[in-house]
Amino acid sequence: MAHDPNYRRGAILVTAATIVWSSAGVLARLVAIDPWTTLFWRSCYATSALLLYLLWRDGRAVPAGFRRLGSAGVAMGVCFALSMIAFIYGLSLTSVATALLFQAAAPLIAAALAFVFLRERITRAKFVAIAVSFAGVLVIVGGAPDLGSLWAIAVSATCGISYAITVVLARARPDVPTTEATVLALLIVGVTTAPFAELSLPPGQMTLLALFGTFQMGLGLVLFTTGVRLIPAADAGLLSVLESVLGPAVVWLAFGEDPGLNTLIGGGIVVGAVVAVGMLERR
Repeated sequence: MAHDPNYRRGAILVTAATIVWSSAGVLARLVAIDPWTTLFWRSCYATSALLLYLLWRDGRAVPAGFRRLGSAGVAMGVCFALSMIAFIYGLSLTSVATALLFQAAAPLIAAALAFVFLRERITRAKFVAIAVSFAGVLVIVGGAPDLGSLWAIAVSATCGISYAITVVLARARPDVPTTEATVLALLIVGVTTAPFAELSLPPGQMTLLALFGTFQMGLGLVLFTTGVRLIPAADAGLLSVLESVLGPAVVWLAFGEDPGLNTLIGGGIVVGAVVAVGMLERR
């Protein structure tokens, strides 16, 4: 499979997407403004970038794509919007490692939800991995020193769970165009955060927000959605775990952010479970 040019191109695109996405922590730490302003401007720039991409890709068929969303597409947009809000808000409350940990666990959460609601078969290995990842989360929760830390963990968990629901909805309705659903999610984020956002910002901060929206969010999504069509889902899941490793590492090198021993141990357990399942599924 590695000699297949389509597979190689897909693997490169998905890997590039995870590297681009891993810059979220650094950009969030560099942007010295509140999370609601960050969310508003990030969604504005990302929406513009994705709409331009859709116009380039689909031309006059863009309106037809949005009409195909239906109630399932709207539900996907709402869940993805909640995930994005929880992620950025979570980054303002806790370490990058904790915030990304629950994103790494999202495939296992999605597998559990698909088993309950879609009656998708769940392998013994995946069931064990879900149990092990839950134990890893308990390790992290057990290390929370106060209620504020527990709230930060709950917000980060909301990010992972709502993203997992988005994935399950996409599995249930593969006819729904995911890029259009993502644009809808970004519009929801922009509308809901606009009343709390600062509209006048220094040029330096606005440049960082433009990078956050067009580069980290927009380019990352385009790379991933293009590449994921060319490789098996298990391979894409394995490559995506790279984000949860690179993101905290870069922030630690740049800002010396220590996620704490419990987060490192629990995060290692969760990431190990996700990687083990991905390797077994790939085999």
